[in-house]
Amino acid sequence: MAEIKRMGYKFFLTLITGAIIGLFIGMGILTAIISYRIDKYHEEIQYLKNVIEDKDAKLKKLEDAINKRRLILKDIKVVLIHEGDEIDKITLIKHIKEKYNILLGKEVKNIDIDMVEEVIDKRIMKISKKEYRLNVTKIILIDTLEIWIETKLVE
Repeated sequence: MAEIKRMGYKFFLTLITGAIIGLFIGMGILTAIISYRIDKYHEEIQYLKNVIEDKDAKLKKLEDAINKRRLILKDIKVVLIHEGDEIDKITLIKHIKEKYNILLGKEVKNIDIDMVEEVIDKRIMKISKKEYRLNVTKIILIDTLEIWIETKLVE
């Protein structure tokens, strides 16, 4: 009887040892596979970053070559003087930029600054059940259109 118990302990010990060794081998193989994939992803990310940098450099050179002949509107910046909710401010800036997106890529000398002002000046915009009156305070037009707009809550 004692010999059967000893064999039971040996069997149990062998089973536990085999399971632990199998677990470690499996974890090692899984770690190796995951590490290999992560390395490949890092290589791909670096390759794509290099491609983007090359494309940006080419684009910059082309823009410089084109822009030497004429000045083109490249960007629109809206400075909003707003005392309300930050989410409302972000939404207002988004809607204002949408109004001026048609001007992007146009030659600066062909843009009428008075018309640019009248698009937004004294306009009322409704955002999240609130009404804001927009007043244009300053406009600068170079290769970037910068507009300073003051908002007031309409009651």
